[in-house]
Amino acid sequence: MSDLLLKIKSDMKDAMRNKEKTRLAAIRMTLAAVKQIEVDQRIEITDAHVLTILDKMIKQRRDSISQFEAANRQELADIEKAEIETLQTYMPKPLTDEEISELIDGAMAESGAESMRDMGKVMGILKPQLQGRADMGAVSGKIKAKLG
Repeated sequence: MSDLLLKIKSDMKDAMRNKEKTRLAAIRMTLAAVKQIEVDQRIEITDAHVLTILDKMIKQRRDSISQFEAANRQELADIEKAEIETLQTYMPKPLTDEEISELIDGAMAESGAESMRDMGKVMGILKPQLQGRADMGAVSGKIKAKLG
């Protein structure tokens, strides 16, 4: 079992002991998503899988927040924000713009990228390095600017 998954399970026990309902709910949703992947794909979950799941869950919550705020449902948006805070505690430290630019330059040099047709090669190299540490949409925009 991955170290990150063990930490999440340990934190769930702490949240139950401390009666932290919002944190406990977010952790249980995470573990349910992990279990779903394990059962559906019949694989052993690694830290990389857990980070991918967490990243997806955070994106979903951000989308929900914008929809709840547009519908004037601030109480639901606040719940989603609290869940994001809990989920982000398990994510690695985000990279700075300078670090991302250096990684993009390195990936472009490694793949020999010269035009937009090489975008997939660059993203393929960067995705494992940036997973959970940077917004891949923003990274994609930076790569397009450098290749375009």
